[in-house]
Amino acid sequence: MQFGQIWDGAEPDKAPIRLEDTIAELLRHDADVINLQEVEQCKGGGEQINPPPNYERLRQALPGYDGHFTYPKADPRELPFGIGLATFSKTPLRGRFSETLPSPPLTFDFLGTPMTPTDRLLIGSCTTIEGRSVTLLNTHLLAFFMLSATGPEQLGQRNQVAARLRAAAAEGATILTGDFNVPDHEGLAAQFAAEGFATAEGKEVTWRRMPYVLDHVFYNSPLRCMNREVIPTMASDHHVVLADFVWA
Repeated sequence: MQFGQIWDGAEPDKAPIRLEDTIAELLRHDADVINLQEVEQCKGGGEQINPPPNYERLRQALPGYDGHFTYPKADPRELPFGIGLATFSKTPLRGRFSETLPSPPLTFDFLGTPMTPTDRLLIGSCTTIEGRSVTLLNTHLLAFFMLSATGPEQLGQRNQVAARLRAAAAEGATILTGDFNVPDHEGLAAQFAAEGFATAEGKEVTWRRMPYVLDHVFYNSPLRCMNREVIPTMASDHHVVLADFVWA
């Protein structure tokens, strides 16, 4: 959701922040489960505001939902972009957890300053729907392609997420959503298919800045996907990815 910054094709980095547009977009879909990335905007020096203001406003606007939010670990190297993951569910959440996804010590240039990337995050929880348990996972991986990194180091975070999928699948129905930042979406889908997961939608572009399929909803065999859509929105630089499931 890019901390509520709307899309402006002429000047995307200077577009206004209108969290009310984010809220309106969420409300119009009336989803049972909502997973969001880039909920908050990082402040200077990696400062993290508590309680998280955008999450708190979303929580107030979604009174029928239980929520789970986590910042990544604080890091003064954090750039002033979106951070923090959230899950909202109409059924109560339990077993909330978060897991750090370490970033390798790559060097890249940001406005003339050499930088190294900060770690990323995966969060999870469980809920019960129609008497059956579902594990809900949500992540946002490092955009290695924007750092011109194409070596094996880009697989570390993906492999860690795959291991978490393997563990969750042993417990039953699991859904993983996120901004995976992997232009090779077919390679990503194949990796997670080896763990027993399919992507609900893997063909339509989900990011406005470049024609990539970066955002996915992965699910395993206890669930059957009945509908999937990529829905254009002006409330973010990413589109909405919507998937409807029944028990298989």
